Amino acid sequence: MSAVALVVLVIEVVAAALLAPLVTGVIQTTKARLQGRLGPSPFQPYRELRRLWGKSCVNPAGTTVLYRLAPAVVVAAVVCCLVVVAAAVLPPAIPLARPLGSDFILILGLLALARVAVALSAWDTGQGFGLLGAARDLFVAISAEVLMMLTLVLAALPAGSTDLRDMHAAGLGTHPWQNAAHWCGLVAFSLVAITEMGRQPVDNPDTHLELTMIHEGPLLEYAGRDLAYLQWAAAAKHVIMISLLIGIFLPLAGDEPVQIAATLAWFVVVVVGVAFAESFLAKMRLLRVPAFLATGSVVALVGLVTWFVVPAS
Repeated sequence: MSAVALVVLVIEVVAAALLAPLVTGVIQTTKARLQGRLGPSPFQPYRELRRLWGKSCVNPAGTTVLYRLAPAVVVAAVVCCLVVVAAAVLPPAIPLARPLGSDFILILGLLALARVAVALSAWDTGQGFGLLGAARDLFVAISAEVLMMLTLVLAALPAGSTDLRDMHAAGLGTHPWQNAAHWCGLVAFSLVAITEMGRQPVDNPDTHLELTMIHEGPLLEYAGRDLAYLQWAAAAKHVIMISLLIGIFLPLAGDEPVQIAATLAWFVVVVVGVAFAESFLAKMRLLRVPAFLATGSVVALVGLVTWFVVPAS
């Protein structure tokens, strides 16, 4: 990888890391305006992170290294995801050496690592609400990972590879949209993205009622900088999932400046779309989440059948 490519990659990763809290802030502000409320500023997540950064961490009695290392493991996994996504699916194209890894399966593994680290930290503390949230998160992840694997197959078929760069290249232009399988992949991955980001109707990121929490439950025992790391990682997952959605399934055409502009425009559209969806969809019961994701699996299977029965011309 050349020095110029390395500089571009670093700029993209740093920009994604810095703008991640703004994504969640814009969603919250847009939701409030749609509901007739003034709502918080889009920059409120930055204020929360600054407040937490100045507070002390806690170390509950009886916890082990699993609790103390969880925030670092989560942040490391998310940063690795950002690097892979920035190099593989975000324009401009970066000639990253393939041995460094840009496979979709790597993203699956890193997200699973972060999830398991948080779950183990909740079990390490032994607190009821943390255990409840971790168990719910793993319960939802079973169906979500199955659906993500199906969308991986749909995206890999036209590319002939599970490499993210090949998938991104295969999705450029308008040609992929001539096949219904691409539309099915878009719908299925949208459901995966909502689940991974912890948005409604799967989870409600605004609630502080312990009995309804999923992703926020295991974080109740953290404070200070540890909690700031985990909250930033949750915001960064929004950037990762939206970037994958845009880079693989949404149309991007033209030269690199046009692709950069289109990516930014699609990002705004998706973020506002999430806010609209949350304004009109209530959080569903936990036991209905597998059925919600199973719907996406059916759509993905229809796409697979369509690919083989009516291949793209």
